[in-house]
Amino acid sequence: MSLASKKRAAAGSKAHFLEAKDMQYNAGKYCVFYHRYNIFWSTKYRYNVLIGALRVRVRHICRQVCAENEVDILRGVLSSDHVPMFVSVPPKFAISDLVRRMKARSSYQVQREFPAIRKSDWGCRFWGRGYFSTTNVAITEDIVLQDVEQHIADPTGASR
Repeated sequence: MSLASKKRAAAGSKAHFLEAKDMQYNAGKYCVFYHRYNIFWSTKYRYNVLIGALRVRVRHICRQVCAENEVDILRGVLSSDHVPMFVSVPPKFAISDLVRRMKARSSYQVQREFPAIRKSDWGCRFWGRGYFSTTNVAITEDIVLQDVEQHIADPTGASR
């Protein structure tokens, strides 16, 4: 068997393996990956401030940061006091950097555009410290999607 035919056979078995998993893999220049993260962060003191124009602005900023960094938002909901998202992140990018960029830019822009937020007693902090993150290895993708869908069904001020 020639080298070219071995490569074709290997590529065929690889394609079959990828199809059998029923997952949509992403491809970079030198890699194929499937990195899905469930991330969650909340406003400082869990204040219910993500409403109206502020919610729309935060949603736009999060989408903008994700688009700039080649991150796909698979599902995301803005509740009145927290942000749960299910995202696909390229391997060249740490999830901590993504969350840091979204929180930093949205906090800066929100405090600049909404003076009432800046003047509140939060000490120039819009988001609470830290975030929660898990891959879909610890919990199945269906459970994450079901949780996000529950936020849609029982909105508590949710916005898609």
